[in-house]
Parts: sequence; structure tokens; C-alpha cells
Amino acid sequence: MFTVTQIKDAHSKVKSGADFPKYIQEIKDLGVQGFETFVADSHTDYFGADNFKTSSPSMYNTLIIADKSNKEQFIKCLKSHQQGATDYLTFCNDCAVNGIEKWIVDLDKMTCIYYDKSGNEMLVENIPSV
Repeated sequence: MFTVTQIKDAHSKVKSGADFPKYIQEIKDLGVQGFETFVADSHTDYFGADNFKTSSPSMYNTLIIADKSNKEQFIKCLKSHQQGATDYLTFCNDCAVNGIEKWIVDLDKMTCIYYDKSGNEMLVENIPSV
């Protein structure tokens, strides 16, 4: 099975949101079937075959997730991040301010779904193939 170190190595090649599809393909090739990232501290749970699960540690001090979500503003921040205008921590701060609690990536369906604190789907994105 895969390790968090292998995933970090793949992620180290990501310089902007434009690199995300290559990263997704690389971790998919490792056997990652999906992952769930929590905005509050950016720890991520990775899932593989046969109920395999591994988790990355927190990446920063805990962020407070807004109780009220702002989908329109979040989408603007996401697009900006995908174009390389913001770094990862800025993006996570933008998520928190706009009420995004987590995102779940499904590598079989090639989707990334962003959720608010109530578990509502805020945005479903299709991940482009490489």
C-alpha cells in the first residue's frame, strides 16, 4: 500500500492548481482511491483498497470555520487558487472564512466535492484527466 511520504513526494511537484490533475494521477497510480481533507488543520485521511487508511498530520494551527457559508465567494477564491494566485495556506484560510469545512476527492469518479459544516455539498468539481 501507499504511504503519506509517497503522497507528500507527489504533492511536492504541485506548484499551482494547474498541476493538480498530474498529482491526482500520480497518487491514483500509488493506489489511493480517495481522500478527505479537513480545512481546520489540513490533516487528510487517504483511502485505498481493502479498507486501507492512512492519515497525514495537521499542517498548521487550527482555523475557525465560519458557520455561514458563502458559495459565490468561495468559488472566486477557488478559481484564483487554481490559477496559481494563492498558496495552499491562503486557500485554506479562504475556505474557512467562506464556511468550507472539508473536501472529499473520489479518484474513481474523479470528483472533488466541497462541504460546509452542516455537511451540505457546496461545489462538485470534475477533476480533469492528464
